Amino acid sequence: MVQMREFRVVMPLSLEEFQIAQTYMVMKMQQENTTGTEGVEVLENRPFEDEDFGKGQYTSKIYRFQSKAPTWLTRFAPTDSLVMQEEAWNAFPRCKTVIKCPYFTRFILTIETIHKADCGESENVHGLTEEQLSLRQVEMLDIASNANDYWSYVIGSSNIDLSQFQSARTNRGPLLDGWQANCSPVSTAYKLVTIDAPYWGFGSRLEQALLAAERALFLESHRNCFGWIDEWFGMTMDMMRELEKQNDSSLNKKLGQACTVTDKDELDDMRTISSC
Repeated sequence: MVQMREFRVVMPLSLEEFQIAQTYMVMKMQQENTTGTEGVEVLENRPFEDEDFGKGQYTSKIYRFQSKAPTWLTRFAPTDSLVMQEEAWNAFPRCKTVIKCPYFTRFILTIETIHKADCGESENVHGLTEEQLSLRQVEMLDIASNANDYWSYVIGSSNIDLSQFQSARTNRGPLLDGWQANCSPVSTAYKLVTIDAPYWGFGSRLEQALLAAERALFLESHRNCFGWIDEWFGMTMDMMRELEKQNDSSLNKKLGQACTVTDKDELDDMRTISSC
């Protein structure tokens, strides 16, 4: 059965800041999770324009995180076959990501995101039909929550406690109980996740596992967007695009051969640019 979950993530950022924070966060998390054997390979990263999205950035990537697959899933497929292919169309404030697995040819995961300058109270921002609305479940995610589960452990944690954190450059934070209602600036990512794994015997379990994984990923990635604010604050999207080129090359080099530049050096370079 198709699963449809709308995760709403409120952020103490303006929309313009959100776009920069998100781009920086993706690069840094990719660097932290890519080694010589697993990680992210960037096949394509280029501007695009079409009638549906308008102008934006198109990316095509391969994710190799076989060691993080649940043990029960490896009973149905060899570990080295659990490689994911991702296509993404980022036309902020609207984005779409499609993830497939070549081994499970009927599996598809789609994430459609709309960012709005509100605190998560808008309804049906994705323009769903009555039938789709009957399937959709809405879940609010609080980036200041320290709740952890199995997938939080698998994805990893930056260990940023946003209930204690305060930005040195913007003076924002800490995020205390009820912060969403008293926050300025504020914006929300409305992330509609649709999963279809039509496989008898384990399809439903796979769908539920992936929903839990996406929840943990959304929490961690958006915590980092704010927790790393002093690293990216003041940067522009033009600067981000230049960093993306360096980042893509570095990721592919890591997966192809031993990298001569350490993660720390690469991220220090990013911080140096952001402080200029």
